[in-house]
Amino acid sequence: MRTRRGFTLIELLVVIAIIGVLIGLLLPAVQKVREAAARIQCKNNLKQIGLALHCYHDRMNGFPPAYFSNLLPGTQPSDPDGDCTWNEKGPGWGWGAFLLNDLEQNNLYRQIRFDLDIKDPANAAARTMTLKVYICPSEPHSDPFMTVDANGNSLVMLAHSSYIGMNGAPNGVTSDAFDNNGAFIRNTRLQMKDITDGLSNTLFIGERCTNMSNTTWVGAVQGSVVPDLRYKDTADQMANAEGDAALVLAHGSTTHLPNNPVVTDADATASFHTNGVNFLFGDGSVQSINSGIDPNVYQALCTRNGGEPNAGDW
Repeated sequence: MRTRRGFTLIELLVVIAIIGVLIGLLLPAVQKVREAAARIQCKNNLKQIGLALHCYHDRMNGFPPAYFSNLLPGTQPSDPDGDCTWNEKGPGWGWGAFLLNDLEQNNLYRQIRFDLDIKDPANAAARTMTLKVYICPSEPHSDPFMTVDANGNSLVMLAHSSYIGMNGAPNGVTSDAFDNNGAFIRNTRLQMKDITDGLSNTLFIGERCTNMSNTTWVGAVQGSVVPDLRYKDTADQMANAEGDAALVLAHGSTTHLPNNPVVTDADATASFHTNGVNFLFGDGSVQSINSGIDPNVYQALCTRNGGEPNAGDW
């Protein structure tokens, strides 16, 4: 009679161990492929946004403002105290909303009551609409988020975005959204001729991920703040929060570099990409920049009119 030989326990354990090692070797490779695909899609999103910006410029004779907000009575456009969150009364619609027609989102654009505040109930459906073109595939938290005021009270839900307008350097957006030296300024529609450093030397759009703070395509909700999510404690997040302008704007400086692990700042730039933060330049090109860039070069790239020579050589 023929006997059938089976696996011994030791042989089975060896096979399982080998399979485990192979899976362990395979997973990093799969993750690298997924991240490479996500990075490419993110760059494609930015290129679409860049094309939309140029189409908007052709139609409107200028790029969209960072966001639009009427000012409180008696307030000068350039408030002497410098804090743009103190003299606004809305509606607050941002550059991402103004670009909708140029991103083939005409139906959504028509739903928005631009004459009404973002918080108005008539805009509830529009302000929570998630748009694929505004979401980086590497971002795990892309659902709408709740905005809050300085006391932590809930205001309204907003659609998430991974992309943020560059307001300038070195000053932050809470104090200088209206007079900074970047490509996007509150209540100002800049033209190509205003980008005197050159479109290829000026950052227009960057990334911000949720390990730093929440960002939206909708606009700056008047009365809201942007908590710094790099702090673990809620009280610390609120104590280091930025003003409403940080919902749609970022800044850079020699100490606020992309993906800088030591920066806890809600209005800087960051991504979940391993190779850096993707940026859209004014000429429509997209490049990745990490915290290893020369700090002075990065600050120069953040300005539209700094007059820095060879800012693009990095």
